[in-house]
Amino acid sequence: MYYRSIADLNETILKNLHRLPQDIDVVVGIPRSGLLAANLLSLAVNIPLSDIDSYVQGRTYASGVTKTQVAPDKEARRKVLVLDDSINGGTAMTEARKKIAQSGIEADYIFAAVYGSKLSHPEADLVFEILPQPRMFQWNFMHHKWLAQSCVDIDGVLCVDPTDAENDDGAAYLDFLGNARKLYSTKRKIGTLVTSRLEKYRPSTEAWLASNGIQYEKLVMLDLPSKAERQRLAVHGSFKAEYYRKSDAMLFIESENKQAIKIAQLAGKPVLCLETHQLITPDIASVLAQLPNLRSVSQGKDVAKRVVRTILGTNRYAALKSLLSRNG
Repeated sequence: MYYRSIADLNETILKNLHRLPQDIDVVVGIPRSGLLAANLLSLAVNIPLSDIDSYVQGRTYASGVTKTQVAPDKEARRKVLVLDDSINGGTAMTEARKKIAQSGIEADYIFAAVYGSKLSHPEADLVFEILPQPRMFQWNFMHHKWLAQSCVDIDGVLCVDPTDAENDDGAAYLDFLGNARKLYSTKRKIGTLVTSRLEKYRPSTEAWLASNGIQYEKLVMLDLPSKAERQRLAVHGSFKAEYYRKSDAMLFIESENKQAIKIAQLAGKPVLCLETHQLITPDIASVLAQLPNLRSVSQGKDVAKRVVRTILGTNRYAALKSLLSRNG
């Protein structure tokens, strides 16, 4: 699994500005997530911003009080950058090309994507960075198909964490469980919810999930009698890691950084930490430690890939994967 945050997106855009012409008149974002990338680029170089539909109607966005931009003459020939956050099959880029062609607006167009599975793509003139599949972004991770193959924490992910006052293992906690404020939303079905909430709170947890429209295949809870016992054993991270290690899940989404690091090392598999918005990958020793626990050929292949990725590093592994894909 590969992951890029909004900070990563901005950094990649800034690192690739030198590859773009300096006389671009307007940057056009491909909705919806392409608008995020286009906005970041527009702000960095102080040029007008638009989306596809607005552009073909001859409109750009207002620049705000801290920016002074001269809107390009819609009748004049100009240089236009059409940008998306990523490209895979090329459907969105093809549709953008079609809309612009049908508009009849003459210009020098550059079609680009920040991330692509390869540097050369038939629908894009320019790709900033290779990022193979499977991949997730900060702006789409809770709407991604890979959620079906993921383990997801509840507190700090689907809802806010309880305060110390609410976390009393009594009446206040029951009230929290029934009325917790929703945090990240998703319409996708989640593979497994893995939480350190106690098993005795399953009915309240299931009721909250149902009332908030959260779909999932399985709910795994900690089977201990009390909060005091859970604190005495300090098994939050190890409990989650043990389930994740034995499962076929390819990703764990965890709210807390310390737990995320522990889960990754104990399970030997990647963990997405929402506290830092970083993908935490286990070291080589943690990955190799999973070899005696393999239960299928597919798990063996997964471990082998993680070993190679850990040795080469993310960027070199991505380049190797892209090269092998091109060579069939």
